[in-house]
Amino acid sequence: MKKLLLTGSCGFLGRNILPILQKTYQVKTLDLQNADFCCNISDDIPNINEKIDVVLHAAGKAHIEPKTEDEKNQFFQINFSGTVNLCKAFEKSGIFPKSFIFISTVAVYGCPTGENIDENYPLNGTTPYALSKIQAEDFLTDWAKANNVILSILRPSLIAGKNPPGNLGAMINGIKNGRYLSIGKANAQKSVLMVEDIANLVPFLEKNGGIFNVCDSQNPTFSQLENLIISQLHKSTIINVPFIIAKILAKFGDFVGQKFPINSDKLIKITQPLTFSNKKAKTELGWQPLNVLENFKIN
Repeated sequence: MKKLLLTGSCGFLGRNILPILQKTYQVKTLDLQNADFCCNISDDIPNINEKIDVVLHAAGKAHIEPKTEDEKNQFFQINFSGTVNLCKAFEKSGIFPKSFIFISTVAVYGCPTGENIDENYPLNGTTPYALSKIQAEDFLTDWAKANNVILSILRPSLIAGKNPPGNLGAMINGIKNGRYLSIGKANAQKSVLMVEDIANLVPFLEKNGGIFNVCDSQNPTFSQLENLIISQLHKSTIINVPFIIAKILAKFGDFVGQKFPINSDKLIKITQPLTFSNKKAKTELGWQPLNVLENFKIN
């Protein structure tokens, strides 16, 4: 059985895919604690003195809005420097993996809206999160080539799974607590990926390599996601705000600042489509993604 190193094994992505990976691989884990290798790779080089066939590098700082310079720097320290330190561990041991899979993000494209964006789109991301991932991608491209390692870069869209963090988690909590507002017809489509598909992709990637957007093929609307969550929470309905009212509130939010729940930027993200093409992954890898609306269970 091949040996796979999973970094970030205690995070949302790691803990959801670990049981699936263990069916196919002998999995070694790396995280701050409760792992085979306990190390803060943003500051230190881990000691990995054994043969690893596949690395799945899922450790990283997830996308949030940084409020201070220190929070901005954390993205680069964790996402970029952490990646460099992980690679230095293999250089130190002299035992390189055959395959390295890096979890990047569609945020590297820097698109607040758009449809069917593919891997050829320029990397225009300007947030600390996007820039730190772009730097890590560039470093790994050179490192893998120099050390004869097969490199795969996955750029997932919004990831769905049990107890998700981020915007999807906020939507669930808002609906649960009666503080969620649906805007207009809520028919903007968004690309979403089932978290399990990260694990499902690994056997396809370890021999191929490449850069791939990964998301499901349905691109559910906000309304479909809302209804799915309402059904699982056994709620009867949610409050709907006409778009014109939401636009006025967003203008007020622009004036008030971050404490207000909506502004013009957030309104655009909620009411405009943002979808990505998974054609390359499906064609080159023979991968078929899970249908989010059929498989997403919120807890």
